[in-house]
Amino acid sequence: MIRVLLADDQSLVRAGFRALLDAQPDIEVAGEAADGEQAVRAVRELRPDVVLMDIRMPLLDGLAATRGITGDAELKDVKVVMLTTFELDEYVFEAIRSGASGFLVKDTEPDELLRAVRAVVEGDALLSPGVTRRLIAEFAARSKEPAAADALMRLTEREREVMALVGIGLSNEEIARRLVVSPLTAKTHVSRTMVKLGARDRAQLVVLAYESGLVRPGWLG
Repeated sequence: MIRVLLADDQSLVRAGFRALLDAQPDIEVAGEAADGEQAVRAVRELRPDVVLMDIRMPLLDGLAATRGITGDAELKDVKVVMLTTFELDEYVFEAIRSGASGFLVKDTEPDELLRAVRAVVEGDALLSPGVTRRLIAEFAARSKEPAAADALMRLTEREREVMALVGIGLSNEEIARRLVVSPLTAKTHVSRTMVKLGARDRAQLVVLAYESGLVRPGWLG
C-alpha cells in the first residue's frame, strides 16, 4: 500500500485528491496538512511514501518544507511531488534541486496524478505533461550554485554516458536501446550513478547532469 500525505492550504483541493487517491486499491491517504510546518511534522510522525506538496502555503512554503524533509536523513525514503498552478513556476527547478522528485500542475488529469504517485515510489523523476526537458535545462542554466564537475570523477566512463542520457530525459528502456544493453543493465548503471553522487532519485541526477556541464541546455538527444 502506497501511503500519501496531502499538503495544501486549500481544503477543497485536499478533499478532491483524497477522494481520488482513497478510491485506489493500492493507495491510501495517510494524512493532511494545511501549511508547510504541519507538513514537516506530519511527515516525521506518519512517514508516508509520497508527499503531494503545494509550493505556495502559509507559515512555511512548500519549498522550505521540502528542504526540511529531504534534508532529514531519517526521511530519506519519503518522496516529494510539488504541486503548482502554473507549469512555468519559478520555484520548480529549485524544488527539484532541494530534493523533490518532480512536480505536477494542479489541474493534471486524474490518471496522470495516479501514475505520478506510483512512479515516484519506484524512483522515477516526474514532470507534468507539456513540460519539456527544456524547462529543466533553462532553470539549470540560471543556477548560480557552483558546478559539480568534480563529482563526475567518481564515475566510470559508462556511468557518465548513462548520466548524460538520463539528463536529456531518456528512460531506462530508451537508454538500453541507445547503448545496446539490457534494460536491467541500464537500470543498474543509473542506480550506481545515483549512489556515487548521493542523488535521491532521477530528478536530482538530471539536475547534476546540467550543473556539472555533462549536458548542456538545449541538448535533447
